[in-house]
Amino acid sequence: MPNYGYPTISFERGEGAYLFDTDGHRYLDFAAGIAVNSLGHSHPALVSALKGQAERLWHVSNLYAIPDQVRMAERLCSLSFADAIFFCNSGTEAMEGAVKAARRFHAHNGCPEKWRAITLEGSFHGRTLAMLAASKNPKHLDGFGDPADGFDIVPVHNMNALRDAITPETAAIVAEPIQGEGGLRPLSEDYLRDMRAVADEFGLLLVFDEVQTGFGRTGKLFAHEWTSVTPDVMACAKGIAGGFPCGAVLATDPVASSMTAGSHGSTFGGNPLAMAVANANLDVLTADSFLDDVVRSGEALQAGLRGVADKHPDIICDIRGKGLMVGMVVAAPFTNSQLGDAARDVDLLTVVAGENVLRMLPPLIIGEEEIVQAVDAIEQACQALASSSDA
Repeated sequence: MPNYGYPTISFERGEGAYLFDTDGHRYLDFAAGIAVNSLGHSHPALVSALKGQAERLWHVSNLYAIPDQVRMAERLCSLSFADAIFFCNSGTEAMEGAVKAARRFHAHNGCPEKWRAITLEGSFHGRTLAMLAASKNPKHLDGFGDPADGFDIVPVHNMNALRDAITPETAAIVAEPIQGEGGLRPLSEDYLRDMRAVADEFGLLLVFDEVQTGFGRTGKLFAHEWTSVTPDVMACAKGIAGGFPCGAVLATDPVASSMTAGSHGSTFGGNPLAMAVANANLDVLTADSFLDDVVRSGEALQAGLRGVADKHPDIICDIRGKGLMVGMVVAAPFTNSQLGDAARDVDLLTVVAGENVLRMLPPLIIGEEEIVQAVDAIEQACQALASSSDA
């Protein structure tokens, strides 16, 4: 199907922060599979884990216990607010599971009428029918009929609107700590704290979507750790296994205990291959100073990009983000796609987002050399756009 358009580049191998196309041309990968390849390409620890597991056991389904799944769950619980984990295969599956858990919690506790969720304008929670309804992006909904009921959308950073949206049917508030597809818009700590307080006041669950922000992307294992706010349920995926398909729903015990046998499931979720890679990935992410290095790299990258923006304010008007989740706000009449194409012309790969933002989501292992190369590429891209507009 042509739903991905017609990509013009094909890659055949990757090494660290670099990708090589079928002609052998090298690109600096600051897209990382859309925040997925957190340890870059062909990381020795992940390759070893996958090869070792592939020689032993691939798949048994969740009819049986999977030791590495238990180990990964125990580790994630020890590193987070969660008491239990459900494993799946992708971010949208994780969000579906999180919303189902929120609804099930209330039904399990005698309030089946509580099934709706409040979501935020500019959010993106995936492309299943329910998650399209949660975001209500007209472009994503086009041609798929009326959005599924059950979601009430409110403006960001407007607590009055959020309070007004609460009804006796409301089960949960759903938010991304930093809106990724929506333009790398961070939610303020005060807003998240007020959100938590309102959830507690009305007996609602707070659900965080950390599919893009989780697993070290912002310099903490989870982005909400930069604040004093913790959720009841959280969805994760992308960087959880460094490029191997995997997702997870993290939940407190009161929520998890409502998901009784048969209430949810996944054929492939938490399979031996995914869990072997996820555990190896977590080993690296939790090593001493690794996340501190992500913070330092993010600061250096943003500083470099601000320097470019200062020289080209007619092209880049702002820099947003946290850690190695960085966005350049492109000034009209230029577009993020134009800047991204110009960057690709000088061998730098990036990702577009909403609000005319061009994202940089590099592997978390980048160092000074890659940062300097990326900043120089953006400088060259800006020069190319400036020259084209003068022509």
